[in-house]
Amino acid sequence: MIKLSAVYVLAGLVFAAFAVLSALDRNNSRRFGNAAFWGLVALSFLAGDALGDLGNGILVLGLAGIAGLGLLGRGQPATTSPEDRKALAARFGDRLFIPALTLPVVVAFGVLVLKPLELGGQPLLDPKQATLLSLALAAVVAVAVALWLLRQPWISPLQEGRRLMDTVGWAALLPQMLAALGAIFALAGVGQQVGDLVTTWIPMDARLTAVAVYCLGMAGFTMIMGNAFAAFPVMTAGIGLPILMQRFGGDPAVVASIGMLSGFCGTLMTPLAANFNLVPAALLELKDRNAVIKAQIPTALPLLIANIGLMHVLAFR
Repeated sequence: MIKLSAVYVLAGLVFAAFAVLSALDRNNSRRFGNAAFWGLVALSFLAGDALGDLGNGILVLGLAGIAGLGLLGRGQPATTSPEDRKALAARFGDRLFIPALTLPVVVAFGVLVLKPLELGGQPLLDPKQATLLSLALAAVVAVAVALWLLRQPWISPLQEGRRLMDTVGWAALLPQMLAALGAIFALAGVGQQVGDLVTTWIPMDARLTAVAVYCLGMAGFTMIMGNAFAAFPVMTAGIGLPILMQRFGGDPAVVASIGMLSGFCGTLMTPLAANFNLVPAALLELKDRNAVIKAQIPTALPLLIANIGLMHVLAFR
């Protein structure tokens, strides 16, 4: 059976390649900082289980130290120039979209065809991780199709990947770190503590008040943690389940769905949601790193208010 560990190995090998290519990039004065950073990321994927909790904790501190001390630089991979890319775009036209369109096709094939297959009485793919495994397979196939179609050197995907990672920098790992933080908060019982704190200082006798606290709390915790999925178990365990659902009889589906949407409003307003807000600014080389956030706030705030009203009306019929 192919399990999720295969994806970890694939990701680890890719980051290891980034580390080696960074170390060989003499045009980057901070090449060894980049090599150490991506090397530690590769180590976490390849040997995280063997390192244990203490080892992984030290590894994360190492990543934070490299990024915090400003030891990361921007490499100059030997890839195509902007002029070369324009020429390739004119030559291939709409065929450039073929590798990208390969992704959903292979994922669908993996989920619909490979997932039900069995070898020796065992599933070919881990049923619980079939979608993620199919996505990893699709990425490999899409890269192969791109190499075949564009006739580029085999090292091009790794060099372009390194260029993208150097552009984004440490922010590329922020979603992963924050998701782990959310899991830690949930295991530590932070949701219960939040619920006790809120009910102590804010009267929850009025249903609208409870709805507003839950929605605003989802947005606020998402802004702190950078991820609505990390904020959801905390706020739902503290307020959503015991107060909105059990005390006021709210519909769990409506409370949960609108609560998540309220969390996404927080995503629009925080730099900690790096993959949404900082990465686009870095890729577009905007002068203001918070330009995306500033453009989204006028949408996020009215939507958050609307969510409060919708939950109050729809969840308690």
